[in-house]
Formats: sequence, C-alpha cells, structure tokens
Amino acid sequence: MHQTAFPSERRVLRRSEVEVKTGFKRAHIYKLVKAGTFPKPIRIGIRAVGWDSDEIDRWITARLQERS
Repeated sequence: MHQTAFPSERRVLRRSEVEVKTGFKRAHIYKLVKAGTFPKPIRIGIRAVGWDSDEIDRWITARLQERS
C-alpha cells in the first residue's frame, strides 16, 4: 500500500490553496460542501473562510484510497 505523506504543520488554508490542492474550482468545492462530501469551511473573519489543512489532507487521502 502506498502511503501519501503530507506536511505535519496544521494550519488554515484559504480557498485558493484548497483549489490548488484539490484541483477543484470554487463552485465545485461549495457544491461538495453542500452535499456533505467535503470538509466544511471555518469562518475566520467577517468575509473570510478557510479550511483545516488536516481535514483537507485526510479528504484527499480518502479519495486516493478509494482508487486502490
């Protein structure tokens, strides 16, 4: 089994970083959030949200394991 290593530093990812990590654009990310199949964003300001980097890494790992 192939193990995917991610950086251990836990932080808040902004939407643009989530787009880069997943390859998804804004509309698709929010569609998945609404469907309950993607981690929910965290409100970090009045007009700002982010995602827990650990949750995103686990979500990516789970998608990769589904392929196996």
